[in-house]
Amino acid sequence: MATMLEGRRQTQPRSSPSGRETSLWSSGFGMKLEAVTPFLGKYRPFVGRCCQTCTPKSWESLFHRSITDLGFCSVILVKEENTRFRGWLVRRLCYFLWSLEQHIPPCQDAPQKIVESIGVQNLLSGRVPGGAGEGQAPDLVKKEVQRILGHIQASPRPFLVRLFSWALLRFLNCLFLNVQLHKGQMKMVQKAAQAGSPLVLLSTHKTLLDGILLPFMLLSQGLGVLRVAWDSRACSPALRILLRKLGGLFLPPEANLSLDSSEGLLARAVVQAASAPLGLWTGALAVLRSLWSHWGCSRRICSRVHLAQPFSLQEYIVSARSCWGGRQTLEQLLQPIVLGQCTAVPDTEKEQEWTPITGPLLALKEEDQLLVRRLSCHVLSASVGSAAVMSTAIMATLLLFKHQKGVFLSQLLGEFSWLTEEILLRGFDVGFSGQLRSLLKHSLSLLRAHVALLRIRQGDLLVVLRPGPGLTQLARLSAELLPVFLSEAVGACAVRGLLAGRVPPQGPWELQGILLMSQNELYRQILLLMHLLPQDLLLLKPCQSSYCYCQEVLDRLIQCGLLVAEETPGSRSACDTGRQRLSRKLLWKPSGDFTDSDSDDFEEAEGRYFRLSQQSHCPDFFLFLCRLLSPLLKAFAQAAAFLHQGQLPDTESGYTEQLFQFLQATAQEEGIFECADPKLAISAIWTFRDLGVLQQMPSPAGPRLHLSPTFASRENQQKLEQFIRQFICS
Repeated sequence: MATMLEGRRQTQPRSSPSGRETSLWSSGFGMKLEAVTPFLGKYRPFVGRCCQTCTPKSWESLFHRSITDLGFCSVILVKEENTRFRGWLVRRLCYFLWSLEQHIPPCQDAPQKIVESIGVQNLLSGRVPGGAGEGQAPDLVKKEVQRILGHIQASPRPFLVRLFSWALLRFLNCLFLNVQLHKGQMKMVQKAAQAGSPLVLLSTHKTLLDGILLPFMLLSQGLGVLRVAWDSRACSPALRILLRKLGGLFLPPEANLSLDSSEGLLARAVVQAASAPLGLWTGALAVLRSLWSHWGCSRRICSRVHLAQPFSLQEYIVSARSCWGGRQTLEQLLQPIVLGQCTAVPDTEKEQEWTPITGPLLALKEEDQLLVRRLSCHVLSASVGSAAVMSTAIMATLLLFKHQKGVFLSQLLGEFSWLTEEILLRGFDVGFSGQLRSLLKHSLSLLRAHVALLRIRQGDLLVVLRPGPGLTQLARLSAELLPVFLSEAVGACAVRGLLAGRVPPQGPWELQGILLMSQNELYRQILLLMHLLPQDLLLLKPCQSSYCYCQEVLDRLIQCGLLVAEETPGSRSACDTGRQRLSRKLLWKPSGDFTDSDSDDFEEAEGRYFRLSQQSHCPDFFLFLCRLLSPLLKAFAQAAAFLHQGQLPDTESGYTEQLFQFLQATAQEEGIFECADPKLAISAIWTFRDLGVLQQMPSPAGPRLHLSPTFASRENQQKLEQFIRQFICS
């Protein structure tokens, strides 16, 4: 089984703010302020469900039917009722008694099982290259296995685990107000654990505290002692000994050696045999490092853990292999279109894999490597979808993409409530609730380093962004909201690219609404932007067709009112089903099943036309959606402009530093700081490498990036920049 975990933290407001802050917020606005709740009616959106296409049985059987009726609990709230004893002394020693009652499974004979595993036995018998049959004595190989296993793990000490749990519980209660966990999500994980199969937990590690908080939470919920793989280079030998006794796993250095190394083969075989339950107190070092930064903080914080729906890995492997089809690289798909050599977008999927190639991954077959990479796409999509949106992300998005020149607080009250409702309507969860004014006060207090509050005579407040590099931090916070509106943002930028060559960018909205756009033209622009965007941002599942996503984007634009259907003379109405030949072919087909026989469906789309809606709210909403993708697209455009200035050849890290310095210098000149982010620089370089703009070649000092001969000319560099800028709405 596999499930995703994610820790999220949010700081609570201080109980006694300063006098000036109190005076700013004490004035009323003459309006009724309602409470904000994370519910649509009586129900809370359930997030993080597994893929129904690849794991239909898990989607049905591992879903808790009463999940909407279950609330949250705090895993660090331990009282007398959590123990078997009662009395005044128990109330004072409940933490200690609770740690004594935690279930710690007995240590099995792991070394003997690992030695008897198939991979290690093949090495001992010499049935694989590098085994004992090639000059190594079996006894020596067994001793080497024991040495590697001793480096990886040690038998957990129950006394140390219970003592550490007691100390950790006290520490977490000093640091957090509460650690929230949804009971329904935990019920699903417990149900998966009861099936008897090994439970593999994958964490996104949002903060340094996740490595210690998540295993503690799972231990407190009765899942036993878990183990986490840990890099041995990150801590001292003495700390490694302690963490191994607490259940930590340390990968041996030989596991990342080349495939032709016998030591590497043996280490990888032992690691593969030792993989069972994963996870425990590997975050202790991270907590000790971050303790000093939190110790002086007078405010306690809240944490929330999200658990996505578990799914059967065996079921996924069987289903995923049947969904594989032909794919092309980004260079094959986009480079001819960028250079103007062709206009048609190939009818195939994009192959863009950014999964790090490590020793254990290289030891797998090519088919299994592809399976691991595509599984990571599913995991990333589920983890992002299960994350709750925080109030700071909503506030940063409103200030950065709607009100950069300032906004009155009375106006923010209504827009904050509107954006929260839009998030819930799209099936995403929010991590806050309470009175609207208190939420805004709390959010602005967390963003006080990046905003300024100006009091005006009418009793209202004017919220103004502080210009400077702090806008980069607001852009990072607003990126948490991008998955919610990603389909609409892709569609809006695609429409912008389609209209870029027809009307001036600064033309009036009424002029843009006159122009008709065919469905095929919209499909083409959406496909071009889809291929340009990184895979880890688009989060397109491997089992989902690109044309399915194009139709989803088009449907979203129609649902939100930005596009309206326009019937041309002589064309069949889009809602006219009377003339459709239902007997000739079925209208229902499996999702993603697009073959040559489906071409007729897309030919029918040639007569369907759309135009921009003329409703009053559409221009602002359209601009808001386009700006959600503007930091990434502007970084890509500036990376294209930097090609003739960059010093190549260079290492990837060296060229990344060059590009990041250029982004910072451009931000200082133009005042656009939201794209001056090193992560965006890395994303641009990786995308250009897949596009064939940059080429990675081996050298004695390691791989180095070179400028492709195709893009050595200034003309082709400008074509690339123009191709990217067509999707940017100024």
